[in-house]
Amino acid sequence: MRVSALLVVCRRGTRRASCRTDRCLSCPVLLLAATLSFLVACVPRPAERAASPATSPDGFPEQAYVRDAAAGRPVFRVDPASSIIVVEVRRAGSLARLGHDHVVASHDVRGYVEPDAGRADLYVALDRLVVDQPELRKQAGFDTEPTAEAIAGTRRNMLEKTLEAGRYPYASIGVRRAAGTTAADVSIALHGTTRTMRVPMAVTESAEAIAVDGELALRQTDFGITPLSVVGGAIQVQDEVKMRFDIRARRMHGT
Repeated sequence: MRVSALLVVCRRGTRRASCRTDRCLSCPVLLLAATLSFLVACVPRPAERAASPATSPDGFPEQAYVRDAAAGRPVFRVDPASSIIVVEVRRAGSLARLGHDHVVASHDVRGYVEPDAGRADLYVALDRLVVDQPELRKQAGFDTEPTAEAIAGTRRNMLEKTLEAGRYPYASIGVRRAAGTTAADVSIALHGTTRTMRVPMAVTESAEAIAVDGELALRQTDFGITPLSVVGGAIQVQDEVKMRFDIRARRMHGT
């Protein structure tokens, strides 16, 4: 039986499953933004939680961008419908063949880009993340097919157990242009921790639109997330995850 990238071992044959490490392997765990290794636990299934309305994180500098746009400066608002952030989480260990890799995505990236000021601020509501969409799995080259139940369990446990989305509901991204380079200094705030790295990116700009593309690697442990490792490390999740982004924004006019 195949297991999702982060695995648990469960005992069958009882009305209520309980976790053990000497029986069949099942169910997923995974990271996320960012994002992001997500620990799965073999627990009774809670009711699915509806995604929250799109609101911005505390302290998000939205009004600064709105003021600059009202003053006639070129400010671009991210278009969530045409933007995406994708995170690939891969299995490891001598029994990795029993598991699944996973892909986590946000189709609800929000924020602003102000190229003349060399800055952008974005955020992702974690409870709007999606897991293992078939097209994204195909693009990642993943060779296994988790069941719908496994995907739902991965997403649930990712949000509740690992990312603690109830406590840390957003991943925030601040971008500042690095002088004299085609890269930018990117600060990612996730799970109560902020890390900054220099990231190469491609920028295409016109009077009415801007596109920013790139990719980077993140270590889950840098954000206080411990990748799952069971059976003496024979089944584990790689600490490093790959993130790619494709951000599209349209110019704001007036207020």
